[in-house]
Amino acid sequence: MAARVGGARPAAQAGGTLGGRTRVVSGLWGRTEQQDFRSRVRGALLGSAVGDALGAPAAGLSLDAIRAAHGPQGLTGPAPGPQGPRGTVTAATQLTLFTADGLIRAHVRRDTGAWHPPTDIHRAYLRWAATQHDWGPDERRKDNGWLARQEWLYVRRGPDRACLTGFADDVLGTLDQPKNPTARDAAAAARSAPFGLLVGWEPGLVLQLATECAAQSHGHPAAYLTAGAFAVIVHGLTRGDSLDAAVQRSLGLLGARPGHQAVTDALQRALAAVPQGAPSAGTVSALGDSGAGPGAAEDALAVAVYCALVAEDVPHGLRLAVNHGGDSTAAGALCGALLGALHGETALPGAWLADLEGRATLLELADDFALEMTQGPSLHGPQVPASGWQARYPVGGS
Repeated sequence: MAARVGGARPAAQAGGTLGGRTRVVSGLWGRTEQQDFRSRVRGALLGSAVGDALGAPAAGLSLDAIRAAHGPQGLTGPAPGPQGPRGTVTAATQLTLFTADGLIRAHVRRDTGAWHPPTDIHRAYLRWAATQHDWGPDERRKDNGWLARQEWLYVRRGPDRACLTGFADDVLGTLDQPKNPTARDAAAAARSAPFGLLVGWEPGLVLQLATECAAQSHGHPAAYLTAGAFAVIVHGLTRGDSLDAAVQRSLGLLGARPGHQAVTDALQRALAAVPQGAPSAGTVSALGDSGAGPGAAEDALAVAVYCALVAEDVPHGLRLAVNHGGDSTAAGALCGALLGALHGETALPGAWLADLEGRATLLELADDFALEMTQGPSLHGPQVPASGWQARYPVGGS
């Protein structure tokens, strides 16, 4: 069984295993490797947001209703929807941003000796929760950093109920005592792409951290294991694996986890569907409705993986992912992250990026994430003079 990310361990083990400090020393990253990594980080975060925004107008609609509203081909590009004009993102993108912010702070916090990534992620999600009820940034909050001061984030964009209740108080949900134990939807998975960008971590620890953090709001095993499986797949792609190889690694790690069968079956259904003829809305619809219940997390993952596997290019894959009667928003976000991590930012459709809400914030955070992972020791630490990095990502408190 994988080590518990949130558990106590000797400092030497924490530094060597959790976060893989030896893998993030800048001297081991050549210029080409850093550029490739940054492109994949940008691709994953922007791709997730593009897929989220593309799928948002289809949320809650059947395939017939999507076609009635957008034409016989369904959604073929960004369109206005209930959340706003074309390119408007949902709470999935908001939470993905705060996941990345929390992971950066977790890596910065290693300098203090207080190494508990699930707590840093939980604090980040509490900062997101404040954006759902405050009018704007509260300047009295010293832990806001730069992300929580972005005024455009202070708006509700269809947040999942389990996210609102999971982060309504300071209690940290865990795998032993998860929040909302019946919550099975894909909202936790849709915010989990940044865990897969921890390329210095071992895949088993990526799985563990993603599942622990998903259980902070979604306590059903299918929901938190979907989040973990998705993060492991993104992790493999970011390291340069093929999508098939990344899925196979995820399946191997899932096999040791109690309650894995629904997620394992979903991934195997996605793989089995690939050679069964030309990609179609019918195949996607079947993958998105396994009988597990409306919006089941593992169904959204099956759709995303299948669409990424058969995609001719990013727009083709995303169109497939959102035109069905399941959770189009989550499937679009998951598929976009997979394709972005696989191909990098330059594969994303420029016209769709041009309309994307929050693109500047996404790019800035992606570049900060890549900086922290590749050059962290030069940005902070006992021997590094005080700089703006600590103000951007404050880690005060225990």
